[in-house]
Amino acid sequence: MSYELFAEYYDELTGNVDYDARAAYIDALIKQYKPDAHLLVDLACGTGSMTVKFAAMGYNVIGVDLSEDMLSKAREKSDGSILYLCQSLQELDMYGTIDAFVCTLDSLNHITDRAELVEALRRVALFLEPDGVFVFDMNTPYKHEAVLGDNAYVYETENVYCVWQNEYAGDGRVDITLDFFEEQEDGRYERYGEEFSEVAYSYAETEELLREAGLAICAAYDDMSDQPPRENSERIIFAARKGMATQ
Repeated sequence: MSYELFAEYYDELTGNVDYDARAAYIDALIKQYKPDAHLLVDLACGTGSMTVKFAAMGYNVIGVDLSEDMLSKAREKSDGSILYLCQSLQELDMYGTIDAFVCTLDSLNHITDRAELVEALRRVALFLEPDGVFVFDMNTPYKHEAVLGDNAYVYETENVYCVWQNEYAGDGRVDITLDFFEEQEDGRYERYGEEFSEVAYSYAETEELLREAGLAICAAYDDMSDQPPRENSERIIFAARKGMATQ
């Protein structure tokens, strides 16, 4: 997926996300496991809406994303204090060790190849401080099968009309098609398309992925709560630290 058009309208299409509340929740988790955290990396930061929240909290922040189009939007929101890097998570390369890594809004689900996901997690483990923390969330198999499923959604904003169509492919995978209808100066609508997929893993599978990468779960919660994951949790938030990698 190029994310070029998605970047243009991402903020409009995610207007329902409470970035302030989510950033505060993640900040509390970081302070619980790494109270002296100063250097934070926001992985798959997208247009930087969450990244700027962390910077405002006093962290020294680096934002990483594979899409230059997303990063262009992110830079427009920054006062210049945030370093943005265009990198894939599988080739993550930091200048030193990091106190806290963050990856939110099911970004890791977008890495649909298991080996590539493990490699991305290995890169996090490589650059994470020995007592550092990795806070991330993932959509669950329940959400992909029972909520997203084969459903379609329509989003209409002042600038774009978007049809979001899901196709559940089994084994936790959802194939997603976005059709954007953009009004032209002469009143006609131009149609553009983007396609991508997401793969969800069970708690046990996620635990194994982390173990292979040299990380271990130290906490897991039903999204934005202090409760443990449930059978019908749609998103789980994890806190992980360095652990023993499996061979």
